[in-house]
Amino acid sequence: MTASSRRRVFALAVVVAVAAAVGLGSYLIVADGRTAKSAKEGGKGKGGGPAVPVTVTRVLQETVPMRITAIGNVEAFSTVQVKARVDGQITAVNVREGAAVKKGDVLFRIDPRPFEAALRQAEANALRDAAARDHSQSQEKRYLELLEKNFISKDAYAQIRTNAATADATARASQAALENARLNLEYCTIRSPLDGYVGRVLLQAGNMVRANDVNPLLVINQVRPIYVNFAVPEQNLPEVRQYMAKGPLAVEVTPPESQQMRPSGRLIFIDNAVDPSTGTIRLRAQFDNADAALWPGQFVNVSLRLFEQADALVIPSTAVQTGPDGQYVYVVSAEMVADLRRIAVQRTDGERAIVAKGLAKDELVVVRGQLRLGPKMRVQVAKPGAEAS
Repeated sequence: MTASSRRRVFALAVVVAVAAAVGLGSYLIVADGRTAKSAKEGGKGKGGGPAVPVTVTRVLQETVPMRITAIGNVEAFSTVQVKARVDGQITAVNVREGAAVKKGDVLFRIDPRPFEAALRQAEANALRDAAARDHSQSQEKRYLELLEKNFISKDAYAQIRTNAATADATARASQAALENARLNLEYCTIRSPLDGYVGRVLLQAGNMVRANDVNPLLVINQVRPIYVNFAVPEQNLPEVRQYMAKGPLAVEVTPPESQQMRPSGRLIFIDNAVDPSTGTIRLRAQFDNADAALWPGQFVNVSLRLFEQADALVIPSTAVQTGPDGQYVYVVSAEMVADLRRIAVQRTDGERAIVAKGLAKDELVVVRGQLRLGPKMRVQVAKPGAEAS
C-alpha cells in the first residue's frame, strides 16, 4: 500500500469515528425524552432548558416605621462617689463588690467612740449654757421691776439685759455644737444614697479615712432608669425636632451581638449645638431598664423611630440586586418565568427593603438563586420563601 493510500484510509476512519460519536449523542438526547430539534436549540428561549430552582416570596404592603439608626453608649442615670465625711478608722465593710444596694443600706462603719465622747461633751456644754441663760433671763425680769420703781439706774439694767442676751446666744451656740456632734456620730455609719450597683471597694476594714478625701471608698451607679447617648448626622436634625415637637419619640436598642430588640425607651434630650468636628448632633434617650439588661459603658445599636409609613411595599433586602443600570429584582410570572424588573428602593429597614416604584402588591420576587437566572428563564420554586415581615 502506497503512502497516499494509507492517508486516504486514515481520513476515512476519522470520518467514520466522528459520525458514530454524533449518532450516539443524538441517541442519548432522544432517549432522555427530548427531540432532536430541542437538542439543537440547547434550552434557549422562554421554554427551553431545565428550570432553575429558586426561592421566592410575595411583595407585602404594610405599615413600616421610619427609623434613624446609630451607635449609642449606655450611661448610668446617676453616679455617686461615696466618701467619708469624718476622719476615723473603718471598723466594718458591709457591702460586696458588684452587689446591688438599696437607698439607706449600710456600706461602711467608722469607729464611733471619739464622736460619742464629743457628743457627751456637747450635751454637757449645752446644759450648762442653757442654765446660765435661764438665770440671766430671770435676773433681767427682776431688774426690770426695779427699774420701773426707779430703784436702779437705766445703765445698770442695760448691763443686765446685755448679759441675758449674751447667755442666750451662748446657749444657742452650744445647741448648734450639740447638733453638729450628733451629725458627726451619724456620719460614722455610711449609707447608700441611692438604689444601684456598687463597683470596686477601694478600702477595707482597718484603714484610716479622712473626710472628703480625693479617692472615694467606692462608686455606685444607678441603672434603673438608665440613659443611652447617641449621635445622628446634622441633616436629620430638622425632622427629629419636627416629630419630637408632636410627641415623644420611641427609641429601641440592641446589643451588637444580639438580634432581639430591648424594651422601647423615649427621646428626652437634643443637644443645643452641632459638633462642628463631626457634623453630628448628640441625643439622649431614657429607658426604664427594669431587668438591668443595659449596663453603663455598653455600646448598643440605636433605632430612633420618627413616624409610621402606611401602605409601604416591602420585600427582603436579599431580593434586591444591583447592576450597571441600577437596582433590579427577578419577578416570577404565573407561567413560572423569571422577568428582570427595574425598581427604586426608597430605604432599608433592617433586613427589609421598602420599594418606591417598580413592584406591585402580591407579586412574587426571587430571594435566592438570582445568580443562575437571566431574563425569560424558566424557574422552579425550590421551597417557600419567608415572607417579609
